[in-house]
Formats: sequence, C-alpha cells, structure tokens
Amino acid sequence: MKRTLIIGASPNPERYAYKAAHMLISKGHEIVNIGIKKGAVAGVEIEKAGTPLQDIHTITLYLGTDLQKQYYEYILATRPERVIFNPGTENQELENLLKNNNIEAIEACTLVLLSTGQF
Repeated sequence: MKRTLIIGASPNPERYAYKAAHMLISKGHEIVNIGIKKGAVAGVEIEKAGTPLQDIHTITLYLGTDLQKQYYEYILATRPERVIFNPGTENQELENLLKNNNIEAIEACTLVLLSTGQF
C-alpha cells in the first residue's frame, strides 16, 4: 500500500480532501494529514507541516496555487515518488520543480484514481 500525505486536509465532510482521506483508508492506504484546521480525518489527526516525513509514496494536494508556495521546500524534502494535483490545484511552477527533482507530477483526481484502481 502507498503511504499518502494529504496536504490541505480538512475535518469538513463536504471537502474532497476529507472524502479522499476516508477512501484512502478504506482501500488500505496509510495516511498523514497536513492542514491548518484542527481535528482528525479518518481517525488520523491533522498536523502542521514540520520536519519532512520519510517513506511517503504519494502526496495529494488540496490547496490552491497561492497556498502551495509555502509547502514547496517541504514537499521536495519529503521526496515522494509522486505528487497528485487534484482539480483546481494545478501549478506549473511546482510541477516543474518536481520534475527537476525526479518526482512524478500528475494532474488527476485522487478519488477517481482510487475508484478506478489506478492509484
């Protein structure tokens, strides 16, 4: 299973990040939630970005372009195999940084990837 970091995690059940967290857990993936809201999602506390994590396979983004900038160094230091840009999070600047650091950048929907077995 792919240990997945959700950046932009939210305890709001209406948010796609919330839905993705639950679907990831239901499919057997371990998650780490990073966000600004307090609380837990799918039984996992929402943390603030601190020391870059190890053994993260995938980062899935649920933040707009402007908010992503503060996470650039954190994302690169985490060294995931891939970063998924969910609809509305597309960011050519970050995608170029990832590609220059041999990290796969994918414009896709985590929920669709999980639902279709392509995650």
